[in-house]
Amino acid sequence: MVLYSVPMIAIVDYGAGNLRSVAKAIERLGYPARVTEQPEDIVAADAVILPGVGAAGDAMAGLRRLGLVGPLRQIIAGGKPFLGVCLGLQVLLTGSEEGGWQDCLNVIPGVVRRLPPGLKVPHMGWNQVQQRLAHPIFAGIPDKANFYFVHSYAVHPERDAVIAGETEYGVRFCSAIARDNLVATQFHPEKSGDLGLKMFDNFCRWAGVKRIE
Repeated sequence: MVLYSVPMIAIVDYGAGNLRSVAKAIERLGYPARVTEQPEDIVAADAVILPGVGAAGDAMAGLRRLGLVGPLRQIIAGGKPFLGVCLGLQVLLTGSEEGGWQDCLNVIPGVVRRLPPGLKVPHMGWNQVQQRLAHPIFAGIPDKANFYFVHSYAVHPERDAVIAGETEYGVRFCSAIARDNLVATQFHPEKSGDLGLKMFDNFCRWAGVKRIE
């Protein structure tokens, strides 16, 4: 078991991109972070961020290869603060229709489906997030603030109660979820300027992680 001298945020490395951008954003805010693929690091950390870009099938293959599926389910069920970003949101659901059908982590019951025909995909650029839940992740962030998106698939949770934010792009889709110790966003806070940094700061504060002195 890895022991940290200060509260530590584990950023899960399962072969997807954009990890360093997330790590740099957290470190810029002054919080201790470690990019890791080791299950023991993730279990020992005080909070976990699962970022990612790419395809659900590749992501799940990477998580299985590294033995991370069980530990991720374990820490979420155990109440550890957890943030999923983009693909890190999608793999939380039961499964994804991307590439046929991909079994995912099944932490949040629901399905990931391609954005409807007729829409330009990927949905790329700035778009508003309408807040549906009052949650610490949104502290100090105006309702309908703009965040940066890059995705072709959207999540469809079975229970509306977990939908924390919604966005319009030809259709209305879930762009953030929150349940107990878990939050996740379809958009990229690390690409969303000052408000994205504010969201990461909110998560770290909510998780009880202190800035490095």
